[in-house]
Amino acid sequence: MAAITSAVIAIAGVVLGWIAIEIACKPCLEKGREAIDRSLNPDYDPDDDNSNNNIRAPLNPTPYLESQPNNDTSPSASIKAV
Repeated sequence: MAAITSAVIAIAGVVLGWIAIEIACKPCLEKGREAIDRSLNPDYDPDDDNSNNNIRAPLNPTPYLESQPNNDTSPSASIKAV
């Protein structure tokens, strides 16, 4: 009878530990499971994702001073701006 009691207590401890880990790491585990589901889905095409709409944005956007008309780009002008 003691062996059965010990086994039940051990199984209950493992189950409670599993539940604690699931609750503590829920956001990370959900993201991982979604990634696994997407990678296993044969109909999923990563090119169809519209989450990154600014893919054609310039790598070096023009600074604020260059967009102003009649700006003075001499070194003294940058010192005056500071």
